[in-house]
Amino acid sequence: MHILYPSDPFDKSRPDEQYADEYHAVVSVGLQVALFSFEDFEAGFFKASCPFAPGDSVLYRGWMLTPDAYAFLVARIREKGAIEVTSIRQYQHSHYLPEWYPLLVDFTSETVVLASDANFNRALDGLNWPGYFIKDYVKSLNTGSGSLVETTEDIAPLVEIMRQYRGQIEGGICVRRKEDYLDETECRFFVFRGRAYGVTLEVPDLVTMCAQLIDSPFFSIDVAFRSDGVLRVVELGDGQVSDRKEWSAERFARMLSCSE
Repeated sequence: MHILYPSDPFDKSRPDEQYADEYHAVVSVGLQVALFSFEDFEAGFFKASCPFAPGDSVLYRGWMLTPDAYAFLVARIREKGAIEVTSIRQYQHSHYLPEWYPLLVDFTSETVVLASDANFNRALDGLNWPGYFIKDYVKSLNTGSGSLVETTEDIAPLVEIMRQYRGQIEGGICVRRKEDYLDETECRFFVFRGRAYGVTLEVPDLVTMCAQLIDSPFFSIDVAFRSDGVLRVVELGDGQVSDRKEWSAERFARMLSCSE
């Protein structure tokens, strides 16, 4: 398996600074790596720093991609004779909230999925939730006043702010019921080839259960304790484009090498 990282924009022989420590940690555990220019990729051109042999598998680790952009990357990988670890369908399955939500509905915040130009007051009439967490299919708003609003009247203005900050709304709008999580209890786990891993060896039963429900070889799952003490799923994401958060590069590399 090759791990494919974006290169430094100014030196294609080096990994991008954002991924440098992880790149070197992955090399240190004996995994094969390759680099490619993300800037060239955005311009429609792909070239890996080393050739792939027929039958090689490639795991991407880099910037977030739309499903269409990921499909383009997969096509380029296959043109080189290799095959992706995560299929296009599997990428979207864990990357888009409406794809994974029905499978984890009992373990995560109640969610209504709407078009970005929906009449939110009408669509959400009668819910009377204690608050509304707003995101598109992938991201929430991490700038300004954030993504949590108190009333449905506040949703449309927030969506416009999201559009201004990010340039687009990906997919549609996910309106999630506010849940009160205990401070500093959120943590990230990764599931790789069906096995759940944490920063420590302890993995909650909830995470292990979710690992069996999601059809993806590599994804991240964030959990936190709600104020009533119940462990809840906060977010899910494709592992190829998920930040390590509290994970060290060395711990992450050991997981990918399955050397734990």
